[in-house]
Order: sequence, then structure tokens, then C-alpha cells
Amino acid sequence: MAAVEPLHRGPRTYGNWRRPTSPGLMGLGSVGTAIMLGGLVFIVLIVMIVGLLEAAITFVVLATVMLAVVTKDSHGQSIVSRLATRVGFATARSRGANIYRSGPIGRTDWGTFQLPGLAAPTRLSEHHDSYGRPFALLYTPATLSYSIVLGTEPDGAALVDPEQIDSWVADWGHWLSNLGDEPGVEAAAVTIETAPDSGTRLKREVSTNVDANAPAFAREMLEEIVDSYPSGSSTVKAFVAITFAASMRAGGKKRSPEDMARELAARIPGLTAGLEATGAGAAHPVSAQELCETVRIAYDPAAALLIDEARANGETPELSWPDVGPTAAQADWDGYRHDSAYSVTWSMTSAPRGNVQSGVLARLLAPHRDIARKRITLLYRPIDSARAAAIVEADLAAAQFRATSTAKPSARDTLGIGSAQATAREEASGAGLVEFGVLVTATVKDLEKVADAKAAVDNLSATARLKVRPVYGSQDSAFAAALPLGLVLQKHVKVPAELREKL
Repeated sequence: MAAVEPLHRGPRTYGNWRRPTSPGLMGLGSVGTAIMLGGLVFIVLIVMIVGLLEAAITFVVLATVMLAVVTKDSHGQSIVSRLATRVGFATARSRGANIYRSGPIGRTDWGTFQLPGLAAPTRLSEHHDSYGRPFALLYTPATLSYSIVLGTEPDGAALVDPEQIDSWVADWGHWLSNLGDEPGVEAAAVTIETAPDSGTRLKREVSTNVDANAPAFAREMLEEIVDSYPSGSSTVKAFVAITFAASMRAGGKKRSPEDMARELAARIPGLTAGLEATGAGAAHPVSAQELCETVRIAYDPAAALLIDEARANGETPELSWPDVGPTAAQADWDGYRHDSAYSVTWSMTSAPRGNVQSGVLARLLAPHRDIARKRITLLYRPIDSARAAAIVEADLAAAQFRATSTAKPSARDTLGIGSAQATAREEASGAGLVEFGVLVTATVKDLEKVADAKAAVDNLSATARLKVRPVYGSQDSAFAAALPLGLVLQKHVKVPAELREKL
């Protein structure tokens, strides 16, 4: 009796990411098409009432505006959006809004080192969950939202069976899908930060465990390891920030931090247990002290060594939320200078085309020699099942309209129908719908290494099959959004995202 070997299955791949669209003519959305048709009707009225010359001038103006809206670069940015960004940054710079000075001799009236920009109005408090673990609760009054941060210790995929990795990816998808059913969840963000290792933890571990009666040769070898090992090594930290709405429903009563803390205290153990099943390792809620240290080091990397040395000596640095911001910061067109470092932040403009494997982001997440500190933040906005069905059906209708609006549809429009149909089928079978984005922040301590850091990010994003572009004119806001603070960028813009997608 011969044994039958199972058929070899290739590596599992993932894909079919879609950007929601609305039906329209000439690459315009529904709102843009309505504006174009209304302009044509207006031109006809001018011909009938005023004259042909005035109508011709109006037509040229309308055609110029429509051309500026339709013409887009490789990142999907139109001429109008790029011009609006330029004007907005020039206005902010003329008012001095891109320069921040804090502290007793700064521009702030209260003399503290408050966080700048979007994170300035945030308020921090600490509570305990049902397991007695302290957790930080961050309140953002501008968006009426609360955020908690979970710290994880992922082991990575080294020496792990492919079946186990596939199981982790599936559990991560289930965890994100379940967030859409969590009451009040607005967004989630995963932040992976790589930074040079100061060596204080290794030194403390060796000094506390070395035997006083050990041979001199052994002690000298350990001392040499402690001195040489941190050179070139790095640390990797991972955080998951979850943002909740202050009210359970639109127009509902806003919950106070105490009410929100009591509710989240019972929900945090379930969230951390679900994260551990995704390969994230041991998950725990981040305390207020740990969050203050993380944000303080992000704005001033030079403080990392001092904080590590204090902890190595058994001391806890006393940090409060009003004192974790930078002493000085200045937002440039394509960079952000803050205290002892300079950072550049990129945003994803296009997801990978085609299918990718689970390790597509491995090189992007790994430490790099040309970047002192690197922060990769994946932004998620889970969509509840009630809205998900309407979104996928509208996207399918828009794809069908684009393919049938011309006698010879392009191959991309034809394939778009199949992709939209696949998304609709998956949603109908119970899959969750999530909007996502990626922010990449590279921080250097020497301005001469900025060009090397930019080249490194361009190469790493190419290996991840991501199309990224610097967040021109909003580097300070993008830097804050990449931190584990739970900021929801869509709620800070003046033009709603739904309207921008329909233009």
C-alpha cells in the first residue's frame, strides 16, 4: 500500500484592494460631472441672453478649471489639489503657524512643553482595566474621541511555518473585521518603530545577574559584550491605538472620561487576547508613563538615552502630558525639524497592484542603517456592516458605469468590474470592509543624512510595492498622525472625504 503525498500548495497571496469611486464622465466623479453639466447649461444661457463672445470666454474658463481637476499625476493628485496645498502652506508660513516654540520662553502662554499641532488639545488620564493593569486614556476634544494604546511584542516570522503565518494573517483579518462590530470604534492604527539600542537594558541585565565569584576572564568577556554589542543593534517596538467615539450614536450624549474608562476597562482584556492570537505576542495596555516616554522620545530622540539610563538605575522619569512636546519645531515644505532631529513623513497613495505575500512589508519594517529612527504606521478605519453593503454596491455600480459609458472601455475599467464584483461577493459572505492607509516617518539626527534617508525610504517602499509620496505642506500633522495617539485625520480636514471622492 503506497502512501499518497498531499498536493503541494504554493504560498498564499493577498490583494484586490480598491479605492472607492463614484460614477462620472471623463474621469470625474458624480459631483464633478454635475458641475460640468451645470456649467454647460450656464454657457447655453449666456449665448441666449448675452452673446457668443461672452459664452466663449466662459467656456474657456470652465474648460480650464475642468482640465485642472481631471489632470492628475502618478499619485492621483490633481492640479487643483496641488495648488490648494501650495496656497495653504504659504498662508500658514506667512502667519508663522509652521513655527512652534514652547517652554517658559516660548510662545505658549502657560509656559509648558505642550504638544504642537493636531495633538495640542489632547488630554491624558490613567485608569485600570478589569485585570488591574493601568492604561492611558487619551481624549481629543476637537474630534470628540477617546483613544487607548496597546503595546505588543511581536516575535516575527523567522523560523515559523508558513501555515502558522497564514493563520496569523487570518486572525488579524478577523480582529480587524470584529472592530467594525465593536460599539463606538472609529479607527485603529498599528505603529512599528525601529530605533538604535542604547545598551542600557543589556548592561542592567548583565550587572544584576553576574556572579561576584566568577572568573576574571568571564567577567571581562561580559564587559566587552556589554560595550560592543549595542553598536549597530536596534530595538523594535509595536503599538496598536484604538479610537472610540465619545457618543454611542450621532447626536447622543457625550461620555465623560470616567464613563469611558469604566466601559473600556471591561473591553480591554478581550482586545488584548484577540491581538495575541494574531502573532502580535504578549499584548498589554500602555500606561500613561510609557505613552509619555514614547511621545517625548519621538520629538526629541536625544532624550532616549537619558530615559534608558534612568530606568537602568531603577528610577522612573517623571513626565506629564503637558511636558512631552518639543521645545522648538518648524514645519518645512518637505520636512519637519523638531528639537534634536529632523523627520520626513511619506503617505501611501496607492496600494500594491496585483497579489502579494504576507511578508511584503518585511524589508520596510526592518531597521535601516541610513535611518536613525523609522516609524511605520498603518491606519485603519473599520466600516460597520450596515454601511459596508451600501459602499460595495455603489462601487460596483460606479465600475459598471465607467466600463459602459464608452464604446471602447479600457482594460483597467473592464478588470475593475471583476474586482468590484469580487469585493461585493466577499462582503456578502460576511467579510469586513476596512479603509486603510500607511504613513512612513524617517528621522535622522544629522541634516546631512536626510538625502540618504529619503533614498532609503524610496527603495524600501518599492520592495513593499507601495507607492508613496512626501506629505508636502503638512509634515507636522503627518508626524503627529504617525505617533500612537489614535488621531483620526479624516475628522480634522475641512472638506469631507465623501465629497472629495465624488469630485
